[in-house]
Amino acid sequence: MIALRIIWWVDHRNSRMSSPLPNLSPPSAATAVRAWLDGEAGTIENHLNSDLLGVYGPIIPGVESKIRSAVEKLPTRRASLLVVLCTPGGIIETVERIVNVLRTHYPEVRFLVPDYALSAGTVLALSGDAILMDYFSCLGPIDPQVEREDGSLVPALSYLVQAERLIEKSRQGTLTSAELVQLKSLDLAELHKFELAAALSDTLIRQWLTKYKFKNWNVTETRKIPVTKKMKDERASEIARALNDHQRWQSHGRGIGKDVLTLELGLKIDDFSTDQVLKDGVRSYFSCLRDHVQNGKFLSFVHSRAYF
Repeated sequence: MIALRIIWWVDHRNSRMSSPLPNLSPPSAATAVRAWLDGEAGTIENHLNSDLLGVYGPIIPGVESKIRSAVEKLPTRRASLLVVLCTPGGIIETVERIVNVLRTHYPEVRFLVPDYALSAGTVLALSGDAILMDYFSCLGPIDPQVEREDGSLVPALSYLVQAERLIEKSRQGTLTSAELVQLKSLDLAELHKFELAAALSDTLIRQWLTKYKFKNWNVTETRKIPVTKKMKDERASEIARALNDHQRWQSHGRGIGKDVLTLELGLKIDDFSTDQVLKDGVRSYFSCLRDHVQNGKFLSFVHSRAYF
């Protein structure tokens, strides 16, 4: 950040040598960061002929409004949008609203994951026409978070699995005293809320994969057989079931790399590192975005050339 300010100061001084030196002052850190992000975003946009949107942090209520503003404030919009996404996950209803915003303005939306997009973030990425990753990137098991009455967020499926485990132990008569206390504390209405969130995630994955990701999947890659809607629905269901399989992944926050997604789940992933211009631009853009969010202690952050 200091280097950025020094570079700006030197450039500004050289361009205005006729002005008295005391009148020169570097911009704020936020101004310098925005200039850097806008510049890197512009390079990527021109290279891909696509608008760029940066989204960093948990997907919580309010993020969809920031994304709407970031898109609507663009003076002109291309036909395609690239979303650079990094998120630990969040609330599935917010994901649905975000997709509605993006699809209102763009016929093509692609998601580029430079680091991770977990849980509900994976659901969001699966709404894209394409997903771009490299060897370091990862998606995650589907386990949307649900807000409890005290404001805390809990992973829905993990909570349901634990509740089912306690109920099963109760049936078998092996429940400990401590576990009995846990079982009695379960809120049935809250459990139902968790079940609905998990079901909505599954429904949205199937719907969005079929509608967007598979829309140009017309023939199979090996046998060249025409792809029917039924085949698309079945593949979408297989992917949703696999990502919902907690016994398979064993951890809410476990990262699933592009090779596993491609070879084991049959999900086509584009490797953005094969495009050197895109790779360099994304690395630079994301590094600046991440540092700005962490240094500013922002919870969630959205950027476009018209919104910061």
